[in-house]
Amino acid sequence: MKLLIIGGTGKTGRQLIQQGLEQGYQLTVLARNPAKVKVGHSNLSVLKGNVLEPETLAEAFQGQDAVLSALGHKQFFIKTSILSRGTANIIKAMRNSGVNRLVCITSLGINDSRFRLGLYYTLFTIPLILFFYFRDKAKQEKLIMNSELNWTIVRPGQLFDGKKRMKYKLGPEVGHYILTKFVSRADVAHFMLQEVQQNDYLKKAVGITY
Repeated sequence: MKLLIIGGTGKTGRQLIQQGLEQGYQLTVLARNPAKVKVGHSNLSVLKGNVLEPETLAEAFQGQDAVLSALGHKQFFIKTSILSRGTANIIKAMRNSGVNRLVCITSLGINDSRFRLGLYYTLFTIPLILFFYFRDKAKQEKLIMNSELNWTIVRPGQLFDGKKRMKYKLGPEVGHYILTKFVSRADVAHFMLQEVQQNDYLKKAVGITY
């Protein structure tokens, strides 16, 4: 199975690459700076491209069976549309290339999972630090949901760099209104790679925490 990974230079993206190669997938990584992808493997191709520059995307999408997006950035305190604009370009590139399966990370606390990241995030972190970032994530989700793709939106709790446990909670009601629930990036990557094969959550947004 051929998978295109977007956001492969981030922490969750690196887990997707590592675990995808271990599972025998044929991977292509789209990166603004290919030198940041430190892995070398016969089943791995790295192509230079930027989701904000649609003209750089076509080659990476050709012949793929699915797209896994761990797209993110660190521009938290300013108004931003990087995620929504980038995702709009991803959707268009998928349509043009005939790729129909998308698994994309967003976060708990978005749209109908609002408040499920716990009181600390609901009352402090999201309104004071991540307001613009989460507003853009909400737009990103709506673009995916309104597309014709076979999509799955993955909404993790607070991410951390823990080990892969392969034991986690999934579903639309995952999360907590008071407590912040956590999940490792390794387990988010594990679920994404599992979901792209099993298709248990087609056209659904699914939370994931411990």
